[in-house]
Amino acid sequence: MATATRARPAWTEAGGKPAWDREGRDWPNRAASRFLRAGGLGWHVQVAGDGPVLLLAHGTGAATHSWRTLLPLLARDFTVVAPDLPGHGFSQTPAGGQLSLPGMARALATLLRALGIAPALVAGHSAGAAILARMCLDGLIEPRAVVALNGAMLPPQGAPMQLFAPLARLFAAVPLVPQVFAWRAANRAVVEQLLRETGSTLDPAGVELYARLARCPGHIAGALGMMANWDLRPLQADLPGLAPPLMQVVGGQDRTVPPTEARRVAAVVPGARTVTQAGLGHLAHEERPALAAQLIVDVARAEGVLRSP
Repeated sequence: MATATRARPAWTEAGGKPAWDREGRDWPNRAASRFLRAGGLGWHVQVAGDGPVLLLAHGTGAATHSWRTLLPLLARDFTVVAPDLPGHGFSQTPAGGQLSLPGMARALATLLRALGIAPALVAGHSAGAAILARMCLDGLIEPRAVVALNGAMLPPQGAPMQLFAPLARLFAAVPLVPQVFAWRAANRAVVEQLLRETGSTLDPAGVELYARLARCPGHIAGALGMMANWDLRPLQADLPGLAPPLMQVVGGQDRTVPPTEARRVAAVVPGARTVTQAGLGHLAHEERPALAAQLIVDVARAEGVLRSP
């Protein structure tokens, strides 16, 4: 097992990355935070609780703060492992190619090996669900089930969406773009509007955490790099072979990944189940964390990860 420390990580001190002593000064669940190196990268990961291992993977542009209320609830039943993905939050940014879907899957697998753990259950939000599915398909993890929280697992449909990846590649190639975005994010109203466009309504503390990261060009560059290297077509072709049961949790008002996407996934993944949460958006697990926690616990009990009460 790699040695983890709570000390200030050197990799957050340059390149516009969030700094632990500044952006992380009152980071949610800070007492659970650890820093270590694995696979040539510096990682920020939070580990809390006791019981079967549950791995959480956040979505593009987020970080461990996305689980700020959900993590303590899940830690009642699980050993929860929640990293900042490469390039995000307080984790180091790798070379561009490593920010692809297979690259992120391999990187996360090296972190798990360094921690000496194998997840019994995994849950991913948005692009995080795609990473976990890729890990399962590549034999990097063997969980009893996969929970996709508003999962973004298939190539987006429609001509405008087909331009998304090329535009992301263009923006990622221009060093000034993250600087401009971070400058714009200094206006809290800009971040509030971006979050409203997901269909979710967050409390002021949640908005502030997203704004705090958005004001760091290094975090924005990591998110852009991930989007620029993202290609879901191979995952789409492989999804019929997904071995663990898939539970999709869908926000009925999700404007980022429309609820219809869950039906597309269910059509290609045998036995996939879907639960729709009316009135919630793309960040449903942040809006109603207790509901998300109960759904994950229910899946764990159904699959024998947890004993029924």
